[in-house]
Amino acid sequence: MTNKKYKILEIDPWLEPFESDINLRMNKYYETRYDLVGENSLESFANGYMFFGFSRTKDGWIYREWAPGADEMHLIGDFNDWDRRAHPMHRTESGIWEIKIKGRDKIKHGQKIKVQITRRGRKFDRIPLYMNYVVQDKLTRGFVGEIWAPEKAFRWTDNNYQDNKPDSLFIYEAHVGMAQDKEGIGTYREFADNILPRIVKEGYNTVQLMAIQEHPYYASFGYQVSNFYAASSWYGNPDDLKYLINKAHRLGLKVLLDIVHSHAIKNTAEGINMFDGTFNQFFMTGDAGDHPAWGTKLFNYAKHEVIHFLLSNLKFWMEEYHFDGFRFDGVTSMCYHHHGLGVDFTDYKQYFDVFTNTDAITYLQLANELIHSVNPNAITIAEEMSGMPGMCIPIKDGGIGFDYRLGMGVPDYWIKTLKSEKDEKRDMHKMWHELTTRRPGEKSIGYSESHDQALVGDKTLIFRMADAEMYEGMNKAYHSPTIDRAIEMHKMIRFITLTLACEGYLNFMGNEFGHPEWIDFPREGNGWSFHHARRQWSLADNGFLKYEWLLNFDAAMIKFAKKNKIMNKPAAENLWIDEKAKIIAFARGNLLYAFNFHPTESATKFFLHAHTVGAGNYRVIFSTDRKEFGGQDRIDEKYIYSTIADKRGLGFEIYLPCRSAAVFRKKR
Repeated sequence: MTNKKYKILEIDPWLEPFESDINLRMNKYYETRYDLVGENSLESFANGYMFFGFSRTKDGWIYREWAPGADEMHLIGDFNDWDRRAHPMHRTESGIWEIKIKGRDKIKHGQKIKVQITRRGRKFDRIPLYMNYVVQDKLTRGFVGEIWAPEKAFRWTDNNYQDNKPDSLFIYEAHVGMAQDKEGIGTYREFADNILPRIVKEGYNTVQLMAIQEHPYYASFGYQVSNFYAASSWYGNPDDLKYLINKAHRLGLKVLLDIVHSHAIKNTAEGINMFDGTFNQFFMTGDAGDHPAWGTKLFNYAKHEVIHFLLSNLKFWMEEYHFDGFRFDGVTSMCYHHHGLGVDFTDYKQYFDVFTNTDAITYLQLANELIHSVNPNAITIAEEMSGMPGMCIPIKDGGIGFDYRLGMGVPDYWIKTLKSEKDEKRDMHKMWHELTTRRPGEKSIGYSESHDQALVGDKTLIFRMADAEMYEGMNKAYHSPTIDRAIEMHKMIRFITLTLACEGYLNFMGNEFGHPEWIDFPREGNGWSFHHARRQWSLADNGFLKYEWLLNFDAAMIKFAKKNKIMNKPAAENLWIDEKAKIIAFARGNLLYAFNFHPTESATKFFLHAHTVGAGNYRVIFSTDRKEFGGQDRIDEKYIYSTIADKRGLGFEIYLPCRSAAVFRKKR
């Protein structure tokens, strides 16, 4: 045990009373790391997928599995006509089983395969843990492993894809299956050919893919994983996913995997639960092993074999599929034994009490070390809402090592304020607080809405504002107060979120143009319909509807942000908040921003302070009120504003129409 003054205490002085807790956290990390690898690297440790599962040898195949609770194991499948006694496996040390199959053609590409396990006289079939392709049997509807070993390996052409990292992230969150107009499940190749060019055109530089790890229930959105090493067969085969990622890299896009290491599906026939017949092979025992809200199983991060399985999984997706990083799902749930359910994190003590899952935090530190060792330019994002200190601070400084955390409080704020406050009563100081409050020294991915807000049971922002009128009122020739407000606020909310609330930005596919339909996957309650499990791109493309205006705005907003590198600028400085006029003005870097949220009152002589940038001449370089965005062109972008100095300070008077925003830059 060592005591060290970590930099995290300088970054956040409020942590001083918890210095001993930070030391305990760091000592546990270093001790666990040493127990796992000694003086070696985690990169050489996380090779489980190379040792376990199916591997070719000079004269055949070898199959290995970790199943310490099993009494017997037999490999069964097409290769032996499903003979349950023909190919017994033998147990080696540490509960590892293996079998050698002579003949390189004995096991072939495309053959179905499982393993039969015997424990205490009971026999049951399982899908091999490291299976990289799992398909649904057309007759039984159950899932089965399928050997994926084509004669010609996929040929990558994305040379040097690891050599760079975007200055700032503009993330397009996407679900491959629902990314097409058709009422059905889209494929990896359809996504690559139809959607990737759209993402590039809109200006995003990163794609975040959901629901890629195999999951038997399509409507789970991929968050109930059964087979951690299998690329989901819902959308095609492993080479199809490689085709998608290869093309994304060729187009200059980074690709992140929405990884689920926070829990696993309870199913035994399809998943890893009770693989060897025991409850505790991968998961905690008793109630601790069951998530009370999700109905899923919870990993035991204290077991070295579990850490090995999960770390190897991360390296597998990076090496085998060329993913550029990960968005870690359910990090809050991982960090606490109460999973953050019903807890308001109002006291620093709550981050370091008996409910903190220190084993999970250690795993997350190891995961971040491994990922950045495999690829120094990799990107990691934590879905974490409790505000756990150090989540996005380097491990060496006492942190957990993520690059970003999702700013989950921002979309919650927008939904709450739209539901509970009238526009003319909106609290502007609260808006400033919600959009600017985040952990010191930690980067945040900001977003106004993601897939969560689009699901049935909730509403997207524009649907919440326009409601049923969207179905009749989005024709460009139609105008009403409801639709006008929805379009104006849709732009304002996105623009202030991007400019004020983050160091990286995220959008869920279709939300950028105000997709009118919620997400409802096929289920018994809707007659197994795909009508709401798709994206209707034609609405934004046909030229007759107002969705085009929102799409134009989103693309221009992203272009503006990239050109001016606003994500790399220091935190915003508050210039003025006018509660009565509903105006927020701030400076970020060399740009001045003014937002008028008032529903009816335009500011005719608003004094915009310019002391942070300096005296000189200014002009508007971006406005939400442009006609191509559905605005009225009330903001003159050619007019030159000259600063004056009087009792109000240094600045200039501007005209700022209601429900509009403008950005000013000093002329060189």
